[in-house]
Amino acid sequence: MTDFTATKAMFHLPPGITYLDGNSLGPLPLAARDRVAGMMVDEWGQMLITGWNRAGWMQAPRRQGDRIARLIGAPTGSVVMGDTLSVKVYQALAAAIDMRPGRNVILSDSGNFPSDLYIAQGLIKSLGRDLELRVVPPEKVAEHITQEVAVLMLTEVDYRSGRLHDMAALTALAHGHGALTLWDLAHSAGAIEVDLTDSGADFAVGCTYKYLNGGPGAPAFIYVAPKHADAAQPALSGWLGHEAPFAFDPDYRPGPGIDRMRVGTPPILQIAALDAALDIWDGVDMRDVRACSVALSSRFIDQVEKHCPDLQLASPRDPAQRGSQVSFRFEHGYAAMQALIAQGVIGDFRAPDIMRFGLTPLYTDMQDVDHAAQTLGRVLDQRLWDRPEFRRRAAVT
Repeated sequence: MTDFTATKAMFHLPPGITYLDGNSLGPLPLAARDRVAGMMVDEWGQMLITGWNRAGWMQAPRRQGDRIARLIGAPTGSVVMGDTLSVKVYQALAAAIDMRPGRNVILSDSGNFPSDLYIAQGLIKSLGRDLELRVVPPEKVAEHITQEVAVLMLTEVDYRSGRLHDMAALTALAHGHGALTLWDLAHSAGAIEVDLTDSGADFAVGCTYKYLNGGPGAPAFIYVAPKHADAAQPALSGWLGHEAPFAFDPDYRPGPGIDRMRVGTPPILQIAALDAALDIWDGVDMRDVRACSVALSSRFIDQVEKHCPDLQLASPRDPAQRGSQVSFRFEHGYAAMQALIAQGVIGDFRAPDIMRFGLTPLYTDMQDVDHAAQTLGRVLDQRLWDRPEFRRRAAVT
């Protein structure tokens, strides 16, 4: 059994703060401070450019990719780190489209993260082909999977409501119609059990600054199913995805397997922080994470509905149908969230009216959940949110 008391002690959690926003940015792992500082002094400082060889910087994206692979049910050698999530969505989507010539539909849903949809829109324009991005309600996805679909592109866990797609069922349905699948695991990796191998997913991408606690700006990852690894053609053919980067050939030749999905120079400082964060996961069983997450989120729903009758549950009530977050609708949700944060309970807001809370077992316990619900009840009962300073929108909500 995973010892979540022990994992909580591995994070810096500011005194007086109840943190329920790990689905946006995970807190600082204590070991990351020393790991990054040590890397800067002992590697960057002492080795200078020789660190690419002596400290293994060039191989770091594959090493960290293999560590993440364990958490998402992927085999060794099928995941690589680097760049941002939007870049990885672009790479995976472009490769998948190229593998299904003659089909013209990218199918997604209205619960997908907007950036993924923006990437698809931009890719369609740049390709100049008769491609269509078809966006349907989440519950209607299955009935829209037809022979004209080239790629089914979905975020497994809805970033607003926490609604959970059935990856295995939808992937099987897509394959039955000859389509490929691309899964965004931004709200899945480190939050729920994921098995890319058993589900048959073709491509997957995800970020590492949320549940994996890699820090702001931590690099994204991309997965390519082994059966596609040498067939997928990277549209972003950067020098580190070349078969021989330091041959400096004028023409691009894709590297073998997942290495072809590398693009530019990896962010070594961020990878060092992520490496420290992943050390925590070495002692964690994802089945325990999921069981604890369900218990925490169920308790939170019960307590919020007890203390905050004005809020409307926006997440599925059935825990099997949601990820590791709980969302509520409230007309004055933005102001209420700012007032709640001022009271020391941090969640976040998503337009137009969603108050969103991440339940992260590595550092969240039942006491945190109860305190957050009680504080939220006080904010609403006393209308603490009804102040000009809490209505003023900041750049990040």
